[in-house]
Amino acid sequence: MNKLPTIKEIAKRLHVSASTVSRALHNHPSIGWVTTMRVHKIALELNYIPNQTAISFKQKKTFTIGLVLPRLSEAFFAAALSGIEDYASARNYNVLIGQSLDNAEREYRIIEGMKTHRVDGMIVSVSQDTENFEFLDDLKRLHIPIVFFDRIPNLPHINYAACNLEPGIMQAMDYLIGVGHSRIALINGPVALLSTTQRLEIYSNGLKKGSLEIAPELIVYSDLSAQSNHSCMKVLLNLPSPPTAVITFNDYVALDAIETAKAMGQLINKDIFFVSFANMPIWNYMDYPPVASIEQFPYKQGEKATEILFNILDMEFPETALPVHYLLDSKMISRNNN
Repeated sequence: MNKLPTIKEIAKRLHVSASTVSRALHNHPSIGWVTTMRVHKIALELNYIPNQTAISFKQKKTFTIGLVLPRLSEAFFAAALSGIEDYASARNYNVLIGQSLDNAEREYRIIEGMKTHRVDGMIVSVSQDTENFEFLDDLKRLHIPIVFFDRIPNLPHINYAACNLEPGIMQAMDYLIGVGHSRIALINGPVALLSTTQRLEIYSNGLKKGSLEIAPELIVYSDLSAQSNHSCMKVLLNLPSPPTAVITFNDYVALDAIETAKAMGQLINKDIFFVSFANMPIWNYMDYPPVASIEQFPYKQGEKATEILFNILDMEFPETALPVHYLLDSKMISRNNN
C-alpha cells in the first residue's frame, strides 16, 4: 500500500525545513515567491494532500457544521439545504447532514453524534414532537453554537431564522373572504410545533378581520402522515355545513386533502378551494393546484441561518452576544388563472 506524501518528503526534496514547506503551502508572506512556487510544484508532482485532521487540531476547528432537518425528501428542506450548503461552501466549510424523520429520539441521537464529531456549529429545524431541549446546555458547555430555522422552539435566548407567517396568511384570508368564502377550514399541524400555534392565531385574526365567526369544527389537526391528512379532510367534508375553502399546513397535506376531496366527488377550484404552504415547484405541473400558495422562501431561510451561525463563529467572545432573530415575511402566490 502506497503511503501518502508528507510535508517532510517535500522538505527533503527541496533541502528546506518542514516549517518552511508548511508556510509556503499556505502562501505565507515570510516565504519568498521562488521557494513558494517550488514547494507548490513538488507538492503537485507528489499528489500531496493536506492532513485535515492535523490542521483541525492545530486551528481547533473541524471546518464542518451540522445540519439536522426533518426530511430531505420535502422540496422545502431540499431548497433550504441548498442555501445552507452554498453559504458554507463559500466559507470552505462542509455540511454534515442528518434527518430526524420527525422523530425526537432520532433527532437527539443525530445531535449527540454531531457533538461527538465536534462540529464547529449546528443548524436545526426541529422535529414535530421535540419537547426536550436539554441538548442546548450540552452544546453551550462545549462552545458549539446552534441556530434554528423554520421550525423553531418556543424558547428564549435562541438564535433563529424563520418566516413571518402573518403577511402570507392574512393575504390568503383576505383573498378567500373577498371572493365570497365564509366557511374556511384550517388543517393545522402537530400541536407541539410553534408554527401550528402561529397559524391558528393568524387564521383566527383573519376571520375576525373579515367579520366571520370562528367555527371550532372547521379547525382540525394532522400529524402530517398521509392517513391523518386524509382523515382530516373526510371529517371536514362530512360536516353538515362543509367548508368551501381549506388552508392546509403544508403542500403535502394539501396534496392528500385534494386527493380525498376528489375521491368524495368534489370539483377542485369549483366546489372547494385550497391554499397551501409553501409553494413547492410541482404545483406548476398539476391540473388542480391550490388556488394560492404561501411562499416561505426556504433557500433564503437556510442561507440566513448559516450567515448567523458564521457570524457567531467569527466572534472572539460569542458567549457575550445577544440572540439573533431573523424573520422573513411570507407572501401569498396566487394560482388563480381564472
